[in-house]
Amino acid sequence: MIRWSAVSLLLGSSALWGASSFHQAHAASASDAQQIQALQREMQEMRREMSGQISVLRQRLVRAEARNTPAANAAQARRVAAGKGEPLPDSYARDIHIGGDSGTGTGMGSLMKRADLGTPPSDRGVTSSWESFRAATEKEEALHMGGMMVGFPGGRPTISSDDGMYAMSIGLAFHEDIGGFMGMSPRGGEKKGDYEGLTENARRLRIPISFRYKNWIANITPDFGSSNADGSATLYEANLNYAGFHNTVITAGYFQPRVTEEDSESSNEFEMMERPAITDIVRNIAAGDARMSVGALHYGKRWWIAGYLTGQSYGKRAAGYDSQTGGTFRVAGRPYVSKDIDVHVGVSAISAFKVAQTTASDDRSATFAEQPEVDLTTTKLLSATVGNVGSIWSAGPELGFRWKRLVLKGEYYNIGVTRGNNSSASAADQGTVNFTGYYGAANYTIFGKPRSYNIKEGAFAAPGVDHAFDPANGYWGALEVSARYSVTDLNSNLNSANAIRGGQQTVWSAGLNWYPNRHFRFMLDFNHFIVSDDNKASSGSTSLYDIMGRHGNSVAGRIQAAF
Repeated sequence: MIRWSAVSLLLGSSALWGASSFHQAHAASASDAQQIQALQREMQEMRREMSGQISVLRQRLVRAEARNTPAANAAQARRVAAGKGEPLPDSYARDIHIGGDSGTGTGMGSLMKRADLGTPPSDRGVTSSWESFRAATEKEEALHMGGMMVGFPGGRPTISSDDGMYAMSIGLAFHEDIGGFMGMSPRGGEKKGDYEGLTENARRLRIPISFRYKNWIANITPDFGSSNADGSATLYEANLNYAGFHNTVITAGYFQPRVTEEDSESSNEFEMMERPAITDIVRNIAAGDARMSVGALHYGKRWWIAGYLTGQSYGKRAAGYDSQTGGTFRVAGRPYVSKDIDVHVGVSAISAFKVAQTTASDDRSATFAEQPEVDLTTTKLLSATVGNVGSIWSAGPELGFRWKRLVLKGEYYNIGVTRGNNSSASAADQGTVNFTGYYGAANYTIFGKPRSYNIKEGAFAAPGVDHAFDPANGYWGALEVSARYSVTDLNSNLNSANAIRGGQQTVWSAGLNWYPNRHFRFMLDFNHFIVSDDNKASSGSTSLYDIMGRHGNSVAGRIQAAF
């Protein structure tokens, strides 16, 4: 009835305008004053009739709004829930709208309440297709204002045109670490190293900014908290993406090519605060953050594949010398899937076809090094430098298994270094070098939605929050516990003249992660690490951090915000 009254009002207004124009035209002729008076009386009658219709419309609108108030909707929602034997807390009854609007309301408060449920947003820029973006906006609801939409698709603040053709979103990946080391006192002839009892580090302070035109997306993500260098600023990514092909993203620019299962996960979803040492070493061969890359990924419900050609990392170009060239490849699949089970298998490969030249000499070198899986120190007990390098490669399998709330996964990698054609190189710089490493991890979700498989990453996602933290109504978010064992061996050819003594590092880890909602997380990790004697003193090293081997412990916590 309201719609037909509105149509009548529109037709009446059109008639008034036409009649008015007609009388103005004939009034100029001054030929029929009586007809004008009659028409004027008719117009007055029409105005009175329209005023009555407007009054009726206003009354109906007031009654409709009264039925749709938050209090009325909440009361109705509670009655419906109680009728099914499931009492509904007030805080959630207010989010349910009965009748008319089929979503959860179009107010900004309602949008934000929906946005705090689910898994954490990614630490990267947006790469979804235009179709997926519009579907996400409709799912999450959006506030419409003069041809524009404001919403939180995927939990990220976004402004777009009504059709989603133009869009801009801004995110946040905020990781603040605090903790320290125990049992790291130096022994005779050693230096203590950077192992403080209590310290802090801005691990990541990324601000992903995405600009969209249909299926074309440009991402720019500065990072004001780079690795363990608290206070430094750099670039995490700056790239152009095309997502117009089904389940495919083509990328060019500074990017983090996806290689290994751990590296494919967003850092907002890690089980532990840091990746295993071996996966960090492998990815940095020719991938890692802000690596110049050209390539694509494609995914389906059962499989995932990606490959990239890569160059130098941002800021690493040595002017006047050759830059690095390389490539990455990863394929993963789920041979078995059910409600309670996910089986993951995959293989990753990476290669630096040619390492960068950094000096006038063409005797190129590569360094492999890593902290004891916590970025609160600049000292790397695990470290190996290889000279006369021709190329570097690494490959290995990845396995994962989920059963209900339990997730098990692990990876193994071999790293090979071929030497160059420098015939004058010393005996120490001849012969192929091989390093190895692996890890195994277990994770269990105590409460909240358990970890699930993310087909867009070919990896396991973080727990989901079904109900945001609300202790008054018995809602506590999500809580998970993790454990990991990892080994990285940077020793090679120990009984020969070209021995490489980088050390072997073993790390036992345990962690606890709490998600009050999808946007915030609190982490607590304990690491016990053992680094074998690598004989650095005999190889000419002056660091002397672990001339007899080293072991110690770390306890660290992280405050995380993700949008």
